Amino acid sequence: MSQQTDASPCGGVVVEFECDDVKDSTAKHTRSIPGEPNCESLIYLKGPKFLIYVSGALSMWGDRMWHFAISVFLIELYGHNLLLTAVFGLVVAGSVLLLGALIGDWVDRNPRNKVAHASLFIQNISVTICSIVLMLVFSYKQRIEEIWDGWLTVVCYTVVIILADVANLASTALTITIQRDWIVVITGYNRGHLAGMNATMRRIDQVTNILAPLAVGQVMTLASNVVGCGFILAWNLVSLIVEFFFLSRVYRIVPALSVKPPTAETDGACQGRRTRRRLQGNRSSNVHLKEITNLPLCFRRFRWLVSTCKDGWMAYYRQPVFLAGMGLAFLYTTVLGFDCITTGYAYTQGISGSLLSLLMGVSAITGLMGTVMFTRLRKTYGLINTGIISSCLHLGCLLLCVCSVFAPGSPMDHSLLVPYFSSTSSVSQRQKHTYPLTGGSNQPLLPDRSSIHWTNNTVLFDNDPSGTTPESYISIILLFLGVITARIGLWSFDLTVTQLLQETICESERGVVNGVQSSVNYLMDLLHFIMVISAPQPEHFGILVIISVLFITTGHSMYFLYAHKAKRKHRLDT
Repeated sequence: MSQQTDASPCGGVVVEFECDDVKDSTAKHTRSIPGEPNCESLIYLKGPKFLIYVSGALSMWGDRMWHFAISVFLIELYGHNLLLTAVFGLVVAGSVLLLGALIGDWVDRNPRNKVAHASLFIQNISVTICSIVLMLVFSYKQRIEEIWDGWLTVVCYTVVIILADVANLASTALTITIQRDWIVVITGYNRGHLAGMNATMRRIDQVTNILAPLAVGQVMTLASNVVGCGFILAWNLVSLIVEFFFLSRVYRIVPALSVKPPTAETDGACQGRRTRRRLQGNRSSNVHLKEITNLPLCFRRFRWLVSTCKDGWMAYYRQPVFLAGMGLAFLYTTVLGFDCITTGYAYTQGISGSLLSLLMGVSAITGLMGTVMFTRLRKTYGLINTGIISSCLHLGCLLLCVCSVFAPGSPMDHSLLVPYFSSTSSVSQRQKHTYPLTGGSNQPLLPDRSSIHWTNNTVLFDNDPSGTTPESYISIILLFLGVITARIGLWSFDLTVTQLLQETICESERGVVNGVQSSVNYLMDLLHFIMVISAPQPEHFGILVIISVLFITTGHSMYFLYAHKAKRKHRLDT
């Protein structure tokens, strides 16, 4: 049997791995040595994979706690109003959208250890300072409001949002560095090992997504917001030290991480792109050299930033996996997930907070099932076919959500889909599928903060609202059945596209392309919030479901087109 298993060249580096049978026999031989029964386990615990897993778990746990807590803190500061939270979300999405290519270019141009350490330091220090500011604001809010006629409060809000945004940008850079670059090098570009590490990191992310907000939520509930800020502050300082040490050790024990870019360039496609870009840059510099040198320094710097962003987006467009990446981005334009929008709608349909918590736990389990399915499908059918199977499973499960729009108990106003309905039938339809909501007819989709328990990244409510029991639960059952089961195909598809990006993008462009991918993801995520703002009422939710499924179908269609082109190219090459 050949000892080179599933190893592929990427960025001019080829690494050979022992086959699984050889490694298993070696492990058995190691365990059989007298006096060294735990040698293999000790080696694994000191190895780069385990250190990356622990570092990633600490980072993800801190991120999840902070993202949940900052939303709650901003609501508390602004008198149970969603304005500051909305502004924060807009600033975060807009900054990544505009600066994603620049972040990726910075990752590409600097040594891996410096990028990782700088991102880690900036992220944790920003969160630490922001936590201190929040503790001061919560402790002395009345005094602060009296200074400068209340303008000091506005300054504090601005500082908090800016620091939180800087932390998010640093987190984006760290994610690109570790999960899109370091992992590829650590696995030696071995596709099987890479799939295993990607799946494990995603499982860690799924678990922390549920447990971390619960932990900080309990601290804030049992103690106070000030104590919650202190808890996050302490976590970030401890996490900074541990992650810095672990990442430094990984960098030392994996010599390939210090080689950037690779000394031997064998990727003809990447070499050709760089040559064409260099020639174009030379011609452009010759034409505009005099013009540029006459500009002030600030304008020259701005021109360079714009040029870098343009080059990053063009590099993303030129990638063979461009359609697959765009297909993944389109999946972000959806309301079919466990966020505040879907859970808020479930509340209007008479679903209790305890049941929502249970459903979220089940969804986490199905997400973990998706990561397991990915590794097995990839090993059996290959990476591209795994994406096709995952796409079909995802779309098939989401058909249940479409059926829920027309099922008994749905508050959907069907006259919105068929505008030529008579007004009488429209009124009767509305009376058949809706029920009175507490408050006026202009009540928002989400009720006031005072009735909410903040125990996760969603809103969970005390009890069923009185007088809001629907005539049938078939619609809401179909909706959540589709959302929960679809997560199996969703996460399997996400891992497929992630690994395609890792395997296909050459090393010199890995950071900038993944930075642009993050920008596109945030752009499509912004669209789904615009959808909700345009149709905020529960009777409009059915339209949002249909639009979401259309966007998801478009995304998977892009992937199908990519798979068709990739397979045809493979047949022509062979």
